[in-house]
Amino acid sequence: MFVIINRFLLPKKFAGIALWPFLIIKDKALKADFIFMNHECIHLRQQIELLVIPFYLWYIIEYGIRLLQYRNRYMAYRNISFEREAYTNENDPNYIGQRSFCSFLKFI
Repeated sequence: MFVIINRFLLPKKFAGIALWPFLIIKDKALKADFIFMNHECIHLRQQIELLVIPFYLWYIIEYGIRLLQYRNRYMAYRNISFEREAYTNENDPNYIGQRSFCSFLKFI
């Protein structure tokens, strides 16, 4: 994982984004935030499992479906299976090491 710190690369409401093999964050302080970093590392693992490009396609398609379902951008984002897995497990320091293959499927 390569961490890039640049507040100009991300949209206003984004604190960071995992784009395998990079983690782009707005603020240097986020690098020391365990919960934030663990959340993004879960996304990197998801991306590797799905061979990167299929992850992004699935993410976009599921976001579109959730947007139709909830008619609210934030609710759509929070209910994407990848995000549900990451938010549910971001506090667990052992999660990535114990995580089973394609665990995000449990959150669909």
